[in-house]
Amino acid sequence: MLLLLRHGETAMNAGRRLQGRVDSALTERGRGQALAQGRLIASLGADRGPGRLLTSPLGRARATAAIVAREAGLPEPEVDERLTEVSFGRWEGLTLEEAAALDPAVPFESARLAWAAGSPGGESYADADARARGWLAANDGSHAAAVTHGVFASLLIGAYAGLTRDEALRLHVPNDALYGLSHGCVQRLDPAGAELD
Repeated sequence: MLLLLRHGETAMNAGRRLQGRVDSALTERGRGQALAQGRLIASLGADRGPGRLLTSPLGRARATAAIVAREAGLPEPEVDERLTEVSFGRWEGLTLEEAAALDPAVPFESARLAWAAGSPGGESYADADARARGWLAANDGSHAAAVTHGVFASLLIGAYAGLTRDEALRLHVPNDALYGLSHGCVQRLDPAGAELD
């Protein structure tokens, strides 16, 4: 089983700002989320648990991965550049309202859908989707856990589950979620290790 985690809450998440590749520190709540994710992975046991932990190179993901590795008894996390969050370009660090005011011609139903339509200076949806599909192909059948980011996790889950672009971008991946990807199915795992709908 491949496990997918989002980094714990950061100061910018708490302030409802678009992070993209800009970094901010984990909050106390974010560190607690990482602890809980690590304990949940430890509870899965050797037969369902990962043998290695991969992480985005961004600081918030690496901080989460360090906590998860310690709590789950996993080896030191391996940095994988492909797990980096998408770039929101000039919208990074802004609130949704600030980004919409900066580019009023862009339809801002959501930051994700606006980004996919083309954020100025940001990574294109096609490039990010290709990166997600490439990462999944390279890790098919592996018993690994990966710490990544909200939008990129949505793209990974969407590609794995065969969702459309808009379906994938409408997925909400919370900071405390742990997903299992196995045999073409995506399952959210709760702290007791049970599968959730």
